[in-house]
Amino acid sequence: MGIGTAGAVVTEMFYLPAATPEQAPANALAEQAARQLQAYCDDADYRFDLPLALRGSEFQRRVWQTLRDIPRGQVRTYGELARHLDSVARAVGQACRSNPFPPLVPCHRVMAADGLGGFAGSDDQNGYTLGVKRWLLAHEGHQEYQWQQATLL
Repeated sequence: MGIGTAGAVVTEMFYLPAATPEQAPANALAEQAARQLQAYCDDADYRFDLPLALRGSEFQRRVWQTLRDIPRGQVRTYGELARHLDSVARAVGQACRSNPFPPLVPCHRVMAADGLGGFAGSDDQNGYTLGVKRWLLAHEGHQEYQWQQATLL
């Protein structure tokens, strides 16, 4: 993962292709974020405790908070979240796509009504980012993806 920081806050996290060369964290906060991401990879129940830069529209922040309320191992559809937020599925999908802090704000827990849906701006079923989504769901104990965990990534 790429980790952006500014001063005392994490400004963004983003998935990098597997072939991206590793780099040492640029500062203590980035190092702390990297350690917490590793702790999450070791234990899906790990609770992140990072100072995050608040950004996004009011609607996006409402969606992102709702995502954080989805329990580990469970998923919701874009439509379910839209009804909960008195919105439409497309708007929820756009807010998920704009999420600056995956997996802290678990947009991977949102699926299409008819399947996996997109992730990180991609809907290519064989693409890297959807492979990450499958791995995250399996890692967190989502039953449909448990059998795939050993073969993902």
